[in-house]
Amino acid sequence: MRSVADDLRREQRARLACLSPAERVALAERLGAEGLASLMAAQGLGRAAALAAIRRTRRIGRRASRCHDEGR
Repeated sequence: MRSVADDLRREQRARLACLSPAERVALAERLGAEGLASLMAAQGLGRAAALAAIRRTRRIGRRASRCHDEGR
């Protein structure tokens, strides 16, 4: 059985397949900038604070590599 979500995913894949690599990079950069702007507006943060918040959330749940610890 097909769902609306499946149809939307197929349409999105087809649209992305038509883009050149340069257009895909530009799209990714634009979406990243829009996401950062949304975070800044929603939480009342400046650019540096918003980027720091994103970096913190990327580290949550990660463990340092064993080889990273041995190199010290």
